[in-house]
This record gives sequence, C-alpha cells and structure tokens, in this order.
Amino acid sequence: MALSTHPRPTVGRTVHYVSHGTPVRSDGSQQFPSACRAAVVTEVDADDPGRVGLAVQNPTGQFFHPLQAGGSVHSDAETRLGGTWHWPERV
Repeated sequence: MALSTHPRPTVGRTVHYVSHGTPVRSDGSQQFPSACRAAVVTEVDADDPGRVGLAVQNPTGQFFHPLQAGGSVHSDAETRLGGTWHWPERV
C-alpha cells in the first residue's frame, strides 16, 4: 500500500490486523486460519509511518504489539500476510 495515497496512520485509528493463524498441519490444514481482526493504532514509528504498534482485538482477548518490544506491525494492503495491517475495506 502506498502511504502517499492513503491517510497516514495515527494513534487511535482503527485498522485491520491479519492474524498469523495456527501452524499448517502436515495435511495442509490449519486449526485456525489467518483472519482479519480489529485493531487500534497505539503508536506510529516517526521514521516509518507504515510501521505501527497495535492493540489487537481477538475473540479470545486482546494482544499488544508495541514498537519498543519489537512487535511492530508493517502495512501490507496487497498480500495481507499474517502479522501485517491494512485499512478496513469500504463496503
């Protein structure tokens, strides 16, 4: 995602975090596949505005990805790989 064509993430904005899902089994299945989860931006890297800290809301609880702890999350609207964030789809 080109950040120049989208709003810059700011603290308090809601984004989608793509969960990693559980490890892939030998038969190719997963108990829990990767899925979009609601998340709130808790901090933005001053040098890389696509890199943020998040508070992720899951059905089983909240998870935190702070910049300082190395749990930062990068923007990825194209492939939406596990462990990335993107702006919510407009419907």
